[in-house]
Amino acid sequence: MSKGKVLVIGSNATRIEIQGGGWAATGQYLNETVEPAMAVADAGYEIVLATPDGTKPHIDPVSDSAKYFGNDEAEYQRGKAFFATYPAMNQVRTLASVIEEGLDNYVGVFVPGGQAPGVDLMQDAELGIILRHFHQRAKPTALLCHGPIAVAAALPHAREFRAALIAGDAAKAAEWAKGWQYTGYRMTVFSNSEEKIVEEHVLNAKLHFNVADALEIAGGEVITGTVDFAPNVIEDRELITGQNPSSDRPLAAKFVAALDRSVAA
Repeated sequence: MSKGKVLVIGSNATRIEIQGGGWAATGQYLNETVEPAMAVADAGYEIVLATPDGTKPHIDPVSDSAKYFGNDEAEYQRGKAFFATYPAMNQVRTLASVIEEGLDNYVGVFVPGGQAPGVDLMQDAELGIILRHFHQRAKPTALLCHGPIAVAAALPHAREFRAALIAGDAAKAAEWAKGWQYTGYRMTVFSNSEEKIVEEHVLNAKLHFNVADALEIAGGEVITGTVDFAPNVIEDRELITGQNPSSDRPLAAKFVAALDRSVAA
């Protein structure tokens, strides 16, 4: 018997804006999606996957590698098989249908990373409704790597906030961020130095804004580790955030523990 339903929210973005015009290919990371989801399922929770348009999230091909699974080939293959065949990974809902069904049915929510959430999820009004629900009821809310930028969706003016960031107007972005439910929360996210490495060696382009800067502008207390790509997980009240791909399993452990405490309360 399931301990309860956990909502996994994926992105539908396949490209992200870059400086100088144009787009770079993006998606969400395989390990960041499946490692926490598998841990939640193994702990006895039912997973429901939802995206803005109800189609399966796009996995960034860069992440389709055993190196993101600690070079553990067996774990990599387990993760690939989970994403390809696990029923919940293929019965994708829309965010709207999840809201209509009733958010009280869910005990926790998780958002994986890859740069994709910085395109659609961070300005999605329906995700904003979901995040406000979980915040008001102190239900475990976990986000990984670039995923924490999705908490910007809870802003009263999330679209305007993102547009100001794209325009390079931090002061205007801060104005649009007033009234954010996560103001003062300790959190982590993919760091500026980690993003620079990705820009130089993966994207071959520069993004319009860094997610760490964006969350600080919004009012978060962003804490990133001193060693790039070393695991770092921050838990503050209901919010659990992981900094980078290697934070997948540590975040999963904290999230499952928080779910268990919440369900038992």
